[in-house]
Amino acid sequence: MIQPPRKHLARLPTPLEPLDRLSADLQEHGIETRIWIKRDDLTDTIASGNKIRKLEFSIGQALAEEANVLVTWGGVQSNHCRATAQLAARLGLKSHLILRGNEPDEYDGNLLIDRLVGANVTFAPLPEYQQMDDTYAELQTRYANQGLRTYRIPVGASDEIGLWGYIACAEELKSDFESLELKPDAIVSATGSGGTLAGLILGNHLYKVDTTIYAFNVCDDEAYFLKKISEDFTAWRSRYDIEVNSADIPINVIEGYVGPGYGSANPEVFDTIHRVARLEGIVLDPVYTGKAFHGMLTELDQGRFQGMKDIVFVHTGGMLGLFPQKHELFATSDQVS
Repeated sequence: MIQPPRKHLARLPTPLEPLDRLSADLQEHGIETRIWIKRDDLTDTIASGNKIRKLEFSIGQALAEEANVLVTWGGVQSNHCRATAQLAARLGLKSHLILRGNEPDEYDGNLLIDRLVGANVTFAPLPEYQQMDDTYAELQTRYANQGLRTYRIPVGASDEIGLWGYIACAEELKSDFESLELKPDAIVSATGSGGTLAGLILGNHLYKVDTTIYAFNVCDDEAYFLKKISEDFTAWRSRYDIEVNSADIPINVIEGYVGPGYGSANPEVFDTIHRVARLEGIVLDPVYTGKAFHGMLTELDQGRFQGMKDIVFVHTGGMLGLFPQKHELFATSDQVS
């Protein structure tokens, strides 16, 4: 296997833990599946979650190209942008974030951290935000005039470079499963920009983990992710000259849980967040993990995963996304047992 440039930044390996109380609660409702959780929310304190795994390779490539300004895009409460900004500060680099939308009256959650670690931030309404090539060219020139070199990281670090983060995670999961003598029937995650899912799919194939990868989309639709991930597979094979027939590898995206839209959640998702927090002391978020976990439990109840003995849920982090939605969190039932 090729060894692409990598800057080791995450605290790895992350734990794989059984959710015993939640699984017992499911059993009381006639569901025999045992739920496990891969604690990728513990990859770091501030740059926590799945983004840091991908950024190890994006930043590794940036350093190989002697860049000193990391430029990336995302929503106002982007976990990826927050992780990029924190890691840039940690490494003595600059960061410039282009955030979709208007500047809010209050800095909270991820945006608070962006400001704290000194990221340069440009707020961009959607039409301006979508002009990524033009924006990057302008920033590239601006920083070049200061004697600095920029490196462009796509939304979510989800490209052929970022794929390596969860290819490596699949290898780590295989080691987890061997240590625990566990043969899970499925690995489940959220997908928002496609990189985590694509990496898990490739890693599952390359390392013969021998399970099925599923993801619940938190934005867009199945067709979008099938196209995006297929394109990333093609770019990955081309860039690294790796012969893998990715056309034969299934991409399993389960629709129906986007709710009101990206970054917004239904009351049922907040109820799931309450339920998991109180049963297991694990905090999910309303943008990614809460939606995906709610989707997984709903599909279990409806029989999609019938007969599965063990399912592993990848906790991709995102807790800071709770803070801007605290009113919605406690507007739902506060009596979830």
